[in-house]
Amino acid sequence: MHPSIEDYALIGDHQTAALVGRDGSIDWLCLPRFDSAACFAKLLGDEENGHWRVAPMGADACTRRAYRPDSLVLDTEWETEDGTVRVTDLMPQRDRAPDVVRIVEGVKGRVTVRSTLRLRFDYGSVVPWMRKADSHRVAVAGPDSVWLRSEPAVRTWGKDFGTHSEFTIAEGEKVAFVLTWHPSHEPRPPLVDPHESLATSLDDWQRWAGRCRYAGPHRDAVIRSLITLKALTYAPTGGIVAAPTTSLPEELGGVRNWDYRYCWLRDSTLTLGALLACGYQDEAEAWRDWLLRAAAGDPADLQIMYGLAGERRIPEYELPWLPGFRGSTPVRIGNDAVRQLQLDVYGEVVDSLTLAHDAGLPVKPHMWRLRLALMEFLRSHWREPDEGLWEVRGPRRQFVHSKVMAWVAADRTVRALEETPGLRGDADRWRAMRDEVHREVCERGYDPERNTFTQSYGSRELDAALLLIPRLGFLPPDDPRVVGTIDAVRDELGSEGFLRRYSSEQTVIDGLPGREGTFLVCSFWLADALHMTGRKKEARELFERLVSLCNDVGLLAEEYDPVGGGQLGNFPQAFSHIGLVGTALALFGEDGEGDDEGEDGGEAEGQDEGPDEEGAG
Repeated sequence: MHPSIEDYALIGDHQTAALVGRDGSIDWLCLPRFDSAACFAKLLGDEENGHWRVAPMGADACTRRAYRPDSLVLDTEWETEDGTVRVTDLMPQRDRAPDVVRIVEGVKGRVTVRSTLRLRFDYGSVVPWMRKADSHRVAVAGPDSVWLRSEPAVRTWGKDFGTHSEFTIAEGEKVAFVLTWHPSHEPRPPLVDPHESLATSLDDWQRWAGRCRYAGPHRDAVIRSLITLKALTYAPTGGIVAAPTTSLPEELGGVRNWDYRYCWLRDSTLTLGALLACGYQDEAEAWRDWLLRAAAGDPADLQIMYGLAGERRIPEYELPWLPGFRGSTPVRIGNDAVRQLQLDVYGEVVDSLTLAHDAGLPVKPHMWRLRLALMEFLRSHWREPDEGLWEVRGPRRQFVHSKVMAWVAADRTVRALEETPGLRGDADRWRAMRDEVHREVCERGYDPERNTFTQSYGSRELDAALLLIPRLGFLPPDDPRVVGTIDAVRDELGSEGFLRRYSSEQTVIDGLPGREGTFLVCSFWLADALHMTGRKKEARELFERLVSLCNDVGLLAEEYDPVGGGQLGNFPQAFSHIGLVGTALALFGEDGEGDDEGEDGGEAEGQDEGPDEEGAG
């Protein structure tokens, strides 16, 4: 039986990550980076596309599994008729080369364990040549070389081109495997001690988690989300990938399968806010600096996403030899959405730089010049249609969220000029732009008959991104149009209490057949919006339901299927975990005290007054 998306756990070393199933099989691993070709691709195919399973002979799913407290070290246990065995999986922070460490420990009795390793480079398409060298096994094919060090004896047998080991382990005994990648033209990197790596990794993760300032309800879920966000960070540059996977489907058996192993600008403000609020200033500064490097250049060339180091070319192509997760094809590598025009990213960048400045992150000398250059481009182009936040592959539209983010860019620029005497810039110019955008959105993006803003000018469709209007300060939470929009979005996009991001029944909306699940970050936005408008009990109840969707090790995918149950989309998803952290902070504050005033229908909680319909700041 093919596993479900939520059957996986994550291990990683801050440069790449692996997915480990309940059956003890590593089914996905790209080496040496998140966006490299996979050497284990069973996730999107079958065993012949590469995997590495360590488990008791004849056993299926584990009895239990869990991360060690406040870490990314995974323990998986099986109880068998002969006894109990534990496999501990981790990827230690690398010095030179990436390592996968698997330590097998006898807990009770005597258990026979089998290790089956099938290396398949280039997304499961290339079988390497395996040989013995220095008492280890080394697999080589083209640019890739992988060394397997094993305390139990291993041998290569059969027509499956696999490397196997069978051994019996008794209570109190431990054996270890270490898999190490390096470029095939370079000498083997220094060997790591698996047991020292375990101790060091635990210490590193627990010290890092100990810096978290959040002390409110569901702290374990918040910590797990922050650890996941840290695990999705590419340490050499500070870039944060949306997910470590590609082509996990938004609809089982459908075509909505995308590569998310890149860094999206749309996530920037929320990511930065979550990191700063929880006390992770170093990580926030690294992300801000990545953002500055990625956005540098001609403002007309600003992209919605970039590679881990800010690479601009991310061509999309398909892998026909992989049948996809539970038959969901095509399997895509790269992402053609990189070529889309999404005007909201200009607002995201400006808002992120404002947040970083307000939080006291060190100022870079070119930051203000970059902001002014982005603003000059946006002033000339904000009226144009675009593909919008959700990267629809249908025709361009006048998306309301894109216009609201143009307003955000102008508003934050005006505020900076008003608050910081001596900054170069014409505040009147940006103030006039801010007022014009605000006026147009309220006139053309609002449906007075239904008392709601709409997805785009003149349409009747709604969009979950409209829930961000009060959070961004475009209108105050108690504005009747905000309350009406929240209610309309919940009624029309709701499904079993969660939210779709937009209606996808009509393919003209996004240019694709089929449907998708409810979008988890949008459901967190709904909880935020309910909280801001005084419906705090409803907000907390929704947050509780969302936290309950985390799998047994606390991870969330991009979407959830409220009808059939189960997670959908790439996994684990940074945006979903950012939403969890942000909503916990909004509902309960850093100290967990929260604010119980204005409960359910009362006046919205205290907040600076937003602009009126004419856009006055």
